[in-house]
Amino acid sequence: MKEKITHYDVKILEILQSDATRSLESIADEIGVSLNTCWRRVRALEETGVLERRVALVDNEKVGLPLTIFVSVRTDDHSKAWSEAFDKAVRDMPEIVEFYRLAGDVDYIMKMLVSNVAHYDRVYQRLISRISLSDVSASFAMEKLKFTTQLPLSQIEAK
Repeated sequence: MKEKITHYDVKILEILQSDATRSLESIADEIGVSLNTCWRRVRALEETGVLERRVALVDNEKVGLPLTIFVSVRTDDHSKAWSEAFDKAVRDMPEIVEFYRLAGDVDYIMKMLVSNVAHYDRVYQRLISRISLSDVSASFAMEKLKFTTQLPLSQIEAK
């Protein structure tokens, strides 16, 4: 944003993170600004990409994807071509819902949501058919202890 994020922006973002269906009127009332001011702040947050999109959260277990798997990848090939091919292979696989390049012993980590171990194996086989992987390790989540999409906005310094 051209301007710093204001305390009103933080309040708007906190509200939208917990319930993106809230009306602008109810948000404006809650934070003590006019409807027009709230609308302008939300529009500015959207235009600058701070507010990327508003989505619905779906319970993965209730839709038949109860198994969460974290897949670690170590590689000796750090070339741009290999990295781009790996990125494309992963992006084309909807079961891989998060993908990060890391510093440290592990080069990449992916989070997969699948229906069962056989489904994971099918995803893994598709992945290795698209990109050469040499050191892959999978960890199966036993229990979801904390899950949130809400950023800790109260920790940022607002104007």
